[in-house]
Amino acid sequence: MHQDIEEILISEDQLQAKIKHLGEQITQDYDGKNLLLLGTLKGAVPFIADLARAIHLPLELDYMAVASYGNSTQSSGIVRIVKDMEGPIEQKHVLIIEDIIDSGRTLHYLTDLLRRRNPLSLKVCSLLNKEHTRVQNVPVDYYGFTIPDKFVVGYGLDYAQLYRNLPYIGILKPSVYADDSKPQNQHQSMAENQ
Repeated sequence: MHQDIEEILISEDQLQAKIKHLGEQITQDYDGKNLLLLGTLKGAVPFIADLARAIHLPLELDYMAVASYGNSTQSSGIVRIVKDMEGPIEQKHVLIIEDIIDSGRTLHYLTDLLRRRNPLSLKVCSLLNKEHTRVQNVPVDYYGFTIPDKFVVGYGLDYAQLYRNLPYIGILKPSVYADDSKPQNQHQSMAENQ
């Protein structure tokens, strides 16, 4: 698995230090508020787990899966809800937890959908931000790292459902996804993840 990585972009230690910092900031900003962390499946699972432990407040967790990818390393632009959240969000301050934001199309769709459900507030926290590839303008209230336009895996991010369990963020060798005989399904989370 590690042999498929061209370069480690963000180390495990860098990830954990940034998550600790984000947790402290969110703890301060949401003190005394009814906080719901809304994770995006599957890519944000490691991030939301570590981030929740770094936030020193009572909070709730819920998950949604919104997909925009077909069988490609590029976004299809078509958005669909695969799994909706379990409960209502009125009377809650919702913080969407994303693994990566690229074009912003899916996140734009999701925030519009959630605003219609009348949360007390709605903000976004993304571990990775590819702002130079943004097609749809979406506000990102908290983020860990701005990264280059490279195909990244690890710490929840996948290629063909693999590499999610790497403890770091790495750039995948193009030779891994250039082979047409392999499935090309990077279906990470909901924000058009690469």
